[in-house]
Amino acid sequence: MPHHTQADARPHSDRRDWHNLRGMLPFVWEYRGRALFALVCLILAKLANVGIPLVLKDIVDAMDRAGSGMLVLPVSLLLAYGVLRLSSSLFNELRDAVFARVRYHAMRRLSTRVLAHLHQLSLRFHLERRTGAISRDLERGTRSVSSILNYMVFSILPMMAEFSLVALVLLTRYEPVFALVTFSSVVVYVLFTLAVTEWRMEYRHVMNRLESESSAQAFDSLINYETVKYFGNERLELDRFDGTLSEWEGAAVKSQTSMSLLNFGQGAIIAIAVTIIMFYATEGVVKGSMTVGDLVLVNAFLLQLFIPLNFLGIVYRQIKYSLADMDLIFKLLERRPEIKDPVDAPALQLRGGGIRFENVDFSYQADRQILYQVDFSVAPGEKVAVVGHSGAGKSTLSRLLFRFYDVTGGRVLVDGQDVREVGQESLRRVMGIVPQDSVLFNDSIRYNLSYGRPEAGQQEIEEAAGMAHIRDFIESLPQGYETVVGERGLKLSGGEKQRIAIARAILKKPRILVFDEATSSLDSHTEQAIQETLREVAENHTTLVIAHRLSTVVDADRILVMSEGRIVEQGTHGQLLEKGGVYSGMWLLQQQQRQATFQE
Repeated sequence: MPHHTQADARPHSDRRDWHNLRGMLPFVWEYRGRALFALVCLILAKLANVGIPLVLKDIVDAMDRAGSGMLVLPVSLLLAYGVLRLSSSLFNELRDAVFARVRYHAMRRLSTRVLAHLHQLSLRFHLERRTGAISRDLERGTRSVSSILNYMVFSILPMMAEFSLVALVLLTRYEPVFALVTFSSVVVYVLFTLAVTEWRMEYRHVMNRLESESSAQAFDSLINYETVKYFGNERLELDRFDGTLSEWEGAAVKSQTSMSLLNFGQGAIIAIAVTIIMFYATEGVVKGSMTVGDLVLVNAFLLQLFIPLNFLGIVYRQIKYSLADMDLIFKLLERRPEIKDPVDAPALQLRGGGIRFENVDFSYQADRQILYQVDFSVAPGEKVAVVGHSGAGKSTLSRLLFRFYDVTGGRVLVDGQDVREVGQESLRRVMGIVPQDSVLFNDSIRYNLSYGRPEAGQQEIEEAAGMAHIRDFIESLPQGYETVVGERGLKLSGGEKQRIAIARAILKKPRILVFDEATSSLDSHTEQAIQETLREVAENHTTLVIAHRLSTVVDADRILVMSEGRIVEQGTHGQLLEKGGVYSGMWLLQQQQRQATFQE
């Protein structure tokens, strides 16, 4: 089934076009001086443009008065004609050059603001989002700002300025019928364009939705390239992608067909208006109330006015499309972050780095509670492990500690300070994590290592790599630290990625370390090597180890056993084995599985 976003599901009438346009103004306001100068250039260009037919009329009348005798060239008028044409071109190009900075700066600022806002949104939003669709909407939305500014400054405002000047000339120099026909034809043209375009917009909404859906599907299939190959489902992915594009194709054909109807109607209105006005102008020349120059003037005005007016339908449609695209971005910007700092939140005051979970309850959804009255502490410098079966709620602890979610009951404290009452940035600055799936950026090893502390020097990066036992491997590569690791680090093995993640955490120099299933996806040999590294790194740090394999936490100062969101046992490895409870049962089961694996 096609994926429907919230923005697509809303009817077009619900789009707040004026609200969105006002929201765009702050991005333009920074270069208001340039925008004003571009507007002045626009007016000067149109004054020159309207002046051209006026001078042309005088040239024709001057030659007409000379009759069939010796013609005297009206040199001054010819020079004026050339100057006006040159001025029109000059001011048009000057307007374009000056306004370019305004337009592209607005695009840049909006793109940056949207990305910053996406980083502020909660983990819940990012776990539920469709990356391909968001990427496509972001691209279309920022491009829409450029399009709207482009059409306003280069199409709508010039058209309005020229129409006003032409109307002024027609009203002051000729019979009212010329202005009346011109005004009437423009009103009919605009109303017709509005009505038909509004009808056609539904096809555009469908196209946008299906385009985002197909992009998301293609993106998903490429991210999961290996999975697609494992199951031989290339045809399934192609059929799914092509099915969505088939719907898009149908909507696109209907959109193009309705455009032809709109273009024909617009052409008919213009043809009728031109015919009527030329009829009255010719009649005026025959009666002697107008000169041949007046006929040329009216004809030239019509060409100047109706040729750009012929593109009004296209411009209007593009503006409506751009407003629809922009609506996606502004709705995204209006989405409030779930996790917010209190007003004037103080920075975390780090002392020893102690952690305390105080009677914590938590639910991802209201109808499914994950944690029940979880209560434990980790003293500064202590190493505490949390173990349990999958789904016991272990990894949720690290997410609450980093405040990706807020608890629904109880408190999470760091050095006695509620994590909800301090700045998130200061909280996360003192903590480092090595997750189960260490995702790397598609950049160099140096970039991924220095991500822990971007200002770190080369020596510090090498020392961190050495502590994580990855330095020799990096230096053995042909490009060394400049080796690009590929999308999500796919060019490296699981163990290599984990060591880089460990080095990155070391380089951050955190007081609190969290190892969240850091070795669960590795083979036994690699796991043992990395476990030794983790033990070295954990020394003199407050350490929370979340693990499924019990063999990785036997050296912990204290082990917490979780089951169905509750802590059911705690103690050292030896104490828990003596107790003969849940932990002892898990230990025996894992030892049996390990022996069976070795025997195979």
